Amino acid sequence: MYSSSSSGVPVARVRSNAEKDPKDLEASLNHLLQLHNHNSLSLRHNAEKAKKNAIVKADKVSELLVEAVNGGVQDSFINQKRIEFEIRILASTITRFIKNTDQWLSSTHALNTAVKEIGDFENWMKVMEYECKSITAAIQNIHQE
Repeated sequence: MYSSSSSGVPVARVRSNAEKDPKDLEASLNHLLQLHNHNSLSLRHNAEKAKKNAIVKADKVSELLVEAVNGGVQDSFINQKRIEFEIRILASTITRFIKNTDQWLSSTHALNTAVKEIGDFENWMKVMEYECKSITAAIQNIHQE
């Protein structure tokens, strides 16, 4: 009485009017309705199952994408903190270097000043020696005359 279509859904074969019995027809229709309801429920169940499966997989993909992005962000954040730490260390090293440089400049300036004073003193001594020689020569000239 029933045959399957290419989609697997049972299809009723039609009989001639002479073969039809109202009770058989009603039973057939009830049976077709039950098959239809069963197939609809099965399709709905399969669709729900596929939907839930798709949602689970989409959620997993979403989590993996977030982890991948957050992994890069987390690495960038760690690198940023390291760079900031290195900058602070470098800034303190530069400050120490500036203080040391200022001390060296001050010391070299003091040394230069002392050397200039020594040079000035030597020059003064030479001038004094020359003047003393001049005075001595003048005194000797006066005594000889």
